Amino acid sequence: MYNIGMLNIVNRTKYKDFERYYPLLEKYYQKTLKVLEMEDNYVLSLILCGPVSIRRINREYRNIDAATDVISFALLDSDETIEYEDRIELGDIFINRRRVLSQAEEYGHSVEREFVFLFVHGLLHLLGYDHMNEKEEKIMFDLQRQIVGDLK
Repeated sequence: MYNIGMLNIVNRTKYKDFERYYPLLEKYYQKTLKVLEMEDNYVLSLILCGPVSIRRINREYRNIDAATDVISFALLDSDETIEYEDRIELGDIFINRRRVLSQAEEYGHSVEREFVFLFVHGLLHLLGYDHMNEKEEKIMFDLQRQIVGDLK
């Protein structure tokens, strides 16, 4: 497990290649809070996993039997607030390492950009944003572009 500021990172894959991107996650966490004009009083977990694990999670919790790129479990959606060392626990973000690699290639940008993008996407979900309808999608996707638009 890696702890970078407010972020606890668990790598459930056998690969260590994404470790070089971990400091960027802290930077884009801070940038997200700045864009949203929020205080930094949160803690969250990122779990890097493979397609089999994320498919199982997707099937068990969303009734979708398919691998996906990112899944978030927001604790702010529950009635109880969980605090950790004077910070509010936001929840967990699961990112499928293999999907990061394939989507970076598919979309023609760097692995770094795709990894950070999926992290920010998951973080916005933890902070209450969604894309279940056109209006919500526009708000969330505009925020994503504003936050990670500087990465290629």
